[in-house]
Amino acid sequence: MELGWACSHSVWLCFLVCLLKRLLRCDLLLTPRLLLHVGLVVLLQAVSHRFLPLPLSAALTGTACWLVLGGAARSKRIPAAGKAVFITGCDSGFGKETASYLDSLGLKVFASVLDLNSPGAQELQQSCSSRLTLLEMDLTKPEDIQKAVHFIKAQTERTGLWGLVNNAGFNDVIADAELTPLHKFRACMEVNFFGTLELTKGLLPLLRASQGRIVTVSSPAGNMPFPCLAAYGTSKAALSLLMDTFGSELAPWGVKVSVIFPGYFKTGSTCDPEFWKGKKHQLLATLPPDLLEDYSEEYVEEINKQFVIYMKTAVEDLSPVVNSITEGLLSPQPLAKYYPGQGLRVMYFVHHYLPYTVRDLLLRTFFIKPRLPKALQLKHSNTPHTD
Repeated sequence: MELGWACSHSVWLCFLVCLLKRLLRCDLLLTPRLLLHVGLVVLLQAVSHRFLPLPLSAALTGTACWLVLGGAARSKRIPAAGKAVFITGCDSGFGKETASYLDSLGLKVFASVLDLNSPGAQELQQSCSSRLTLLEMDLTKPEDIQKAVHFIKAQTERTGLWGLVNNAGFNDVIADAELTPLHKFRACMEVNFFGTLELTKGLLPLLRASQGRIVTVSSPAGNMPFPCLAAYGTSKAALSLLMDTFGSELAPWGVKVSVIFPGYFKTGSTCDPEFWKGKKHQLLATLPPDLLEDYSEEYVEEINKQFVIYMKTAVEDLSPVVNSITEGLLSPQPLAKYYPGQGLRVMYFVHHYLPYTVRDLLLRTFFIKPRLPKALQLKHSNTPHTD
């Protein structure tokens, strides 16, 4: 009896997990037919449980679940051939991999890079078809953005522009908000928000005309207070809200907007310990003496040490993010938000439904747990203890 119950519950758990994973990956469409089939399986399970032995009931239910998953309507993509898309930040990481993949699907890809002679740019030029065009663009330079907008308008006059992928991002500081120089906040905002805003606004007439897509790579750090990512997180928070606003405002024009919130993936220099070592020394050299006295050099060293350890968890396979971007561009009904990455759903559940103290504990446990600043250590050590 107990074995039968265990089998029955295991079948349902496996079925629901598989169904949920495929729906979240957009492998399946949530259609009325699928809901009907799930309802019939529930009815079959109830009837078979009443009239058949539990092991046989579990086997019958499992077969029905397998048939439902096998026969469910798969997510279809709209025809890709000939459609033009513009992707920013293609020197490495998500942008480079997405540009290569979309080119292989037959899209006409315009890929922006910081340096046309960079290894990533050269690799794209050599490995992709003649449909791919590289553009040199720095999102902190309005003249570069305007030049790119004019070029895209000229090149897509006949085909139209189907999609814009705002992938380029920037961060070069790991520190508390108080320790982060103001110009670091401005640098993140220039690339992650203002540059992206200017580019998107410049291309909106083309995207409205084609009833196309905007896909933007944001970050969970824009939704939750990740320790020591204040500059980056606030810029991504502004970006995410901007895209939500565009999604609402552009819906009457037929333009669909998706935002990607990826987990931690290995993307270029930001996963290089030497890069962060250099940035740490730059930060220490510019901190005001009184502020450094309150926190201590050891405090800064420790948070950077923990971040370098965290970098080892970075996922090398970028395909979950590339697939999410592709779905945002080519799915008939793209999601407003995608969460590719390990453990993100659990993190967002904790963020939305549990006390903030639980969320903060989770972030400090799995990301960075700053030590107590020097001034607070001294204060605690000087506090008299009462019996």
